[in-house]
Amino acid sequence: MDIASLAIGVVAAVLGFIPCCGWMALGPAIVGLILGILDFNRKREAEAQTTVAIVGIALNGLAILVILGYYLLFTAGDIASGLM
Repeated sequence: MDIASLAIGVVAAVLGFIPCCGWMALGPAIVGLILGILDFNRKREAEAQTTVAIVGIALNGLAILVILGYYLLFTAGDIASGLM
């Protein structure tokens, strides 16, 4: 699950920086974040290495923040242009 979280995180982070395509990566980024958290908890209990899970969590979290940031930026621009 940690490798799946990492792979989804890489794709979601790359797509998240593309303003018109970022919203398509929001669902997979949330799924990748959940997979990373589940695998981190499972490996922490088994005292196994959790590095890949942590990187997957970080990439998916970054992707979600970037996607929401772009959304808020463009929404604020639309609202501001409509008020003038």
